[in-house]
Amino acid sequence: MDISLLSVNNFNSLLNKTFIIKISEEIQLDAELISVTEFNSYSPLERNPFSIVFRTQQKNEYYEQGIFTIIHPEEGNLELFLTPLGFDEVGMKYEAVFS
Repeated sequence: MDISLLSVNNFNSLLNKTFIIKISEEIQLDAELISVTEFNSYSPLERNPFSIVFRTQQKNEYYEQGIFTIIHPEEGNLELFLTPLGFDEVGMKYEAVFS
């Protein structure tokens, strides 16, 4: 899938749904999509920039930013650059920004 064609509309219906973040062949984390935010700023694309935030159950450890495979059982796989945002009361949050 061409990620330049994705918009908030592709993710709004998936809010609060479970995905898998594939860190490596050995490590896969369950992650809930907890936020979809559209920005009203310039983009050379036809859609506005936006971000999505996933939350895992990690309590003490996290993975450095990088490109990971995001898997949804019905929507398929996406390769996204994720940045760790920090822990909240549930677990670790990771963000992908589409600019």
